Amino acid sequence: MKEFTLSVSKQDWKTEACIALVTCGNKDEAERIASHIVNERLAACVNVIGSNDTLTSFYRWEDKLQKEPEILLMIKTTQRGLPQLEARIQALHSYSVPEFIVLPVVFGGQSYLRWIADNVG
Repeated sequence: MKEFTLSVSKQDWKTEACIALVTCGNKDEAERIASHIVNERLAACVNVIGSNDTLTSFYRWEDKLQKEPEILLMIKTTQRGLPQLEARIQALHSYSVPEFIVLPVVFGGQSYLRWIADNVG
């Protein structure tokens, strides 16, 4: 198997961009949250994944195994806006404990990363 390596300088890796993951119970809630956070400039873009064919989540809640259809929001944003984004997700979401997981963007196209930065805040 061939090993994958990136040939970029360390400076190219510096980015404030990140991806936040949030699950929702239905398409209407997912689209409502996505619309609010993009409109309020808390995110540059939100992908609503599972709108037609929902994904299935397995998790433990109140000591019982749960299996539920959900919609995943993949939110492109910046690190500096995360506290406000998390608070807004909490306010808009129907779950008492909404998923809010943030992943760093390790590398990306410089023009796309600039676009994210320009459209958040």
